[in-house]
Amino acid sequence: MARTSHWIAAAVFAAGLPAIAAEGPLAKDMFIRGAFNGWGTDNAMAWKGKGVYEADILISPGNHAFKVGSRDWTSEWVIDPNASVRVAPGTDYRLDTNPGPEDYLFVRQASMYRFSLDASDPKAPRLRITRLETPAVATVDPHKGHAVEQSLAFRTYDGMQETARFSVADAAAPLRSYAHSTTMQLRDPGPQHATYSESPGLPVARTGNLAFDALFALAVTEMKQDSVSEIRDGNYNGGAAIPCECFETGEKWHYVWTRDLSYAVDLGLAMLDPARVRNSLDFKLSAFRPGVVKATQVAGSADGLQIIQDTGSGGSWPASTDRVTWAFGAEKALRALPPAERKPFAARALAALKNTIENDRLAAFDPVDGLYMGEQSFLDWRDQSYAAWIVNDIASLASSKALSTNVGHYKALTLAASLAAEHGDAALAAKYQAWARALKRAINQRFWLPGAGMYSSLTAAHFDGAPMHKFDWLGQALAIVTGVADSARSRSILARYPHGPMGAPVIYPQQQGMPVYHNRAMWPFVTAYGLKAAALGGNASVADAAYDTLVRGAALNLSNMENLEWLSGQPLLLDEKNPSLIGPVINSRRQLWSVGGYLGMVIENVFGVSLEDGGIRVQPFITGKLRREAFGKSATVALNGLRMQGRQVDVNIELPPPSAGNGYYEVASVTLNGTAVKGLIRWDQMKERNAIGVKLGVLRPGQQALTRVGAHPYAEAPAVFAPHEPRITSLARATDGVRLGFAPGGKGAGVLYNVYRDGRLVAAKLAAGSWHDRAGSPSSCYAVEAQFAASDNRSHHSEPRCADGGIDIPVTDSRVTSSVPVRPPLPRFAAPAIHGWGKPGDSFTVKGIGIASGGDYSIQLRYHNAANQINLGISGGVKWMALKDATGRTVAQGVVQLPHARVEKADTPLVHSTPLRARLAPGVYTLALSDFYNMSYLDSNSSFSAAGGTGGPSNSVDIYGVRILSVYPGSAK
Repeated sequence: MARTSHWIAAAVFAAGLPAIAAEGPLAKDMFIRGAFNGWGTDNAMAWKGKGVYEADILISPGNHAFKVGSRDWTSEWVIDPNASVRVAPGTDYRLDTNPGPEDYLFVRQASMYRFSLDASDPKAPRLRITRLETPAVATVDPHKGHAVEQSLAFRTYDGMQETARFSVADAAAPLRSYAHSTTMQLRDPGPQHATYSESPGLPVARTGNLAFDALFALAVTEMKQDSVSEIRDGNYNGGAAIPCECFETGEKWHYVWTRDLSYAVDLGLAMLDPARVRNSLDFKLSAFRPGVVKATQVAGSADGLQIIQDTGSGGSWPASTDRVTWAFGAEKALRALPPAERKPFAARALAALKNTIENDRLAAFDPVDGLYMGEQSFLDWRDQSYAAWIVNDIASLASSKALSTNVGHYKALTLAASLAAEHGDAALAAKYQAWARALKRAINQRFWLPGAGMYSSLTAAHFDGAPMHKFDWLGQALAIVTGVADSARSRSILARYPHGPMGAPVIYPQQQGMPVYHNRAMWPFVTAYGLKAAALGGNASVADAAYDTLVRGAALNLSNMENLEWLSGQPLLLDEKNPSLIGPVINSRRQLWSVGGYLGMVIENVFGVSLEDGGIRVQPFITGKLRREAFGKSATVALNGLRMQGRQVDVNIELPPPSAGNGYYEVASVTLNGTAVKGLIRWDQMKERNAIGVKLGVLRPGQQALTRVGAHPYAEAPAVFAPHEPRITSLARATDGVRLGFAPGGKGAGVLYNVYRDGRLVAAKLAAGSWHDRAGSPSSCYAVEAQFAASDNRSHHSEPRCADGGIDIPVTDSRVTSSVPVRPPLPRFAAPAIHGWGKPGDSFTVKGIGIASGGDYSIQLRYHNAANQINLGISGGVKWMALKDATGRTVAQGVVQLPHARVEKADTPLVHSTPLRARLAPGVYTLALSDFYNMSYLDSNSSFSAAGGTGGPSNSVDIYGVRILSVYPGSAK
């Protein structure tokens, strides 16, 4: 996963303080780590004597998750290892020294808190939190004495108004210094104002709108702040710094994450600092560790150079496969780099893409529906955007298919095909071009929902497979900007994706009972992709909504924030009646992809400068509203000092007079150094310094359809929320079909239910209760969906259930042989198991599997994987399963996934792997299991602190048996 907090739990290392003195009873430094400090090590517990350590922390309003943890997270202490606790200040709590869920501190207003840790008995430490008096801060007027000032006023959801002010001492200065203040309460404690300056060698905007020019300067400044010489994360290198002339991810995220970086580069960073972009992208490539024995089935070159899937759901890849988003950034970097630097990076990119593509094809591609499996891109806090039951069955998350991730695979294939052709490998180029065309067809066939006029965000998992009535703005926008969506579908998406009063949420509809983060949120980088899509599709209304969202967010927050609550636009919606729903749960300033999105908004959309192979294209998208409201007093707007490939480019746009109409202005003419040009402006056409003139023509109506929805931010209203997913309570085969019972998954009136058999809708708008499927068969599998009658918003599907009871073969069966012995049941588990199976060279075989009737079957392992928590790590089990008939012929083979599973204090549930699909004739079969690989085999993870890191690769699980079901495990039949 890219970034994650310990609310879901992975640690992110904030800029660490020096180690505290090795005093007192603790053997290592301990820190207060929480959402208020990016889960980093800013707040060390300082030794005070008599067994007591303290940390004083200024904390903003919110319901903050936190833990007491060591620098490398080898120690993490919580109050209760089984449940989160809301801490009451002034109360003593005994800490458990075992890992567990986060505890919470609710803060009404920004205050100083003292965390006191009594470690007199290191085996039973105690924690007390005390609110301290917070010193008053002197009021400062940052605008005093400035000659030019401008204010922007914004209406709020509750009928009030917030204002951002901008000023400069000298508006005529070649490089301005800005003061910027806001009336809105900021997310994190600190001054309500900021100052920043334009920089030599970086572009500046001159539009006649001081606020517009200032906010562009703010984004450039924050790009420079995110430009670092070293990075760090508590899970890597023992928390110590790693040298890298890279982009870090944000103020609270000091590492480089594959998807964050790649989207940021694609949106706007590539043309401003291509060398640092290349360094950062290269940091996200890795070969296999020295000494790793490559399994026979693993594809690609011997070194295994490939894109890194960051730590996350179920133990990372291939439960998540959106590492391919690296291609979005790489493509832009290759366009921006000068030829001498581009050539070696292009060769390395092709090698990495090839190995990634070939192994993703083995581990995550479904040949039946032509799609790639894996978690949604960036929406990686499972219960925020998946069904509630998915946390107990990460294999089902792994086998689902996501729109955004599949579009990422499409981008990887098209880029690899282009690079292969460039390097003279015509056969490889043709192969990847064919795969890309087929994937594009599959996306349009499987994800498109005609009734909704949009793509489904994701399909249900194995034993269901239906595309669900869930939608996300990133997936829709990426489909448009990559050309996966044709013009008709693009128009439909732009017109129908629901926008709130402050802009487009990243998912729709929202999930009940979940705090704000991916759920109930706007993310500026996603808004920026929506803007790109709107410009391509000519939808002025959607573009205007995006312009408004991005400007408002940066202006009122003094920064390009990580995310905002979608109905209020707030960086923190403080719901005191429901503190568990407060959010965004974490929110960082100068978030890299938000910065990239704002830069791209100005450079690529307003001024129209985009990188293409061999040069640039200039195609501004200035709407009637933007002309009137942002540039109403200007006849021209300019972007000066844009430097690309050793050339400086100044862009000057001549604006028509403002008009009352809506739409966007067509480009009447473009000149380069006074000479008219059309289409691509090639690098060899340019001088060392270039003036590009653009004259805008008539206002074209374009597309103006926009869907607006709304509700009060504190109300989980059916207008914008989905119902809870229902539960199948009973399933029974009968002589005349199959009978199933189902019940609501939560409270709520006006809910109807839809039944799916094998991924196809077979009954609609039922009341809760039961249903008789007279067409059901012994191999049928069912899922139920809830929908609000009033809004048609729908839930995720229920956990599927199948009519077939299946064949269960425990590891104690005489047909099972293994190189690892069977052991008696462990505590919390009711059955014997083969513990720790999966090291290279381990063998597992089941002989004499009798199949009486021919048909479609799915084969799964019953297992447990406790190598890490379900949201963390790089140690998801990834194995190769092969099924042979009596003649020794292989009839089915492929990767099966055994992701991390939950560990409870009592009665830990066993889980099933992803299924291997097989079409079998009656007969006797042999199943064999062997090694594949996971992300822990990569050299980049050799310093990882948990399983699969410093101790060597981890790809072992506990096997309890094999299950064979007479069902079809893939997409809808």
